[in-house]
Amino acid sequence: MSLSTEDRRAQESRTPPVKTRAAGGGPVATKVPLRHRLRRDRTLLLMTLPAMLLLLVFAYVPLAGNVVAFQDYDPYIADNAFQAIAQSPWVGFEWFQQMVNDRLFWSALRNTLTIFLLQLTLFFPVPILLALFINSFVRPRVRAVAQAVLYLPHFFSWVLVVTVFQQMFGGAGLIAQTLREHGHEGFDLMTDPGLFKFLITFEMIWKDAGWGVIVFLAALAAVSPDLYEACAMDGANRWRRMWHITLPALRPVVALLLVLQVGNALTVGFEQILLQRTAVGPGASEVLDTYVWNVGLTNGGFSYAAAVGIVKGIFGLLLVLGANKVAHLMGEQGVYKK
Repeated sequence: MSLSTEDRRAQESRTPPVKTRAAGGGPVATKVPLRHRLRRDRTLLLMTLPAMLLLLVFAYVPLAGNVVAFQDYDPYIADNAFQAIAQSPWVGFEWFQQMVNDRLFWSALRNTLTIFLLQLTLFFPVPILLALFINSFVRPRVRAVAQAVLYLPHFFSWVLVVTVFQQMFGGAGLIAQTLREHGHEGFDLMTDPGLFKFLITFEMIWKDAGWGVIVFLAALAAVSPDLYEACAMDGANRWRRMWHITLPALRPVVALLLVLQVGNALTVGFEQILLQRTAVGPGASEVLDTYVWNVGLTNGGFSYAAAVGIVKGIFGLLLVLGANKVAHLMGEQGVYKK
């Protein structure tokens, strides 16, 4: 007697999962068949489908264009980009050899790493400290207002952020005018090449520190209040509770964000730097992203810019893998498990 479609589906849903014994004689591990997992999570998969399509179209499909890094690419050799790629002559690793011998490339790389180290040292700890302060010392009624005030600059564009700093710290800004009115010499931080790296770091702190605060406060919200009460009953003061409960709760999130931050070591504020590049000159502000912009789009060196982009991507991947390995050695999950 044949079963109907509804009966077969009901029978499949009642099919027990496959049980396998873990290595070393440990507890039995349950392995659900793939088709059951797909049926069970079909709603979640449909929800993630638009994001996966966007990632495929705008992140993975353009990777095929990196082939121009091994060609003498000329976009005007044909009617469209695909024909131009097909008809452009191959040059092998010529552009990579030129990159190694390019003094401007190494200058841009040095500026990029310097800015990254400054942001890692000065910017990364700020959201953690603010989250600890708000969670431990600020009253609950004030906490929502503090979060809103800190998070508000995150929605400002970099044009607005640079304008605010110009009105405050520029040569005609509020602070310089106030000093001149009281008989002191004014200053202009916005055009000082020596302070440019610190300037863009503090701009980043003002704009994006609130976003990090939200992330760390969300991690702290998952900590059970019973732990704090038990620790207080054992005689621990506020600082000891922070050291033994709050900081261990933040450690997995800190490890994850640190890995991601290291992965973006060679990507430092393209739009932010491009807006202020003219004021301080390319010697102080040229980073890899602006270097690729100038070489590729401004000067038409598409193949050379693609070669620089490939090297940047490879080093970024290696940094992520290395930082994730360090997170595993510290006992944290990082971006992915072992």
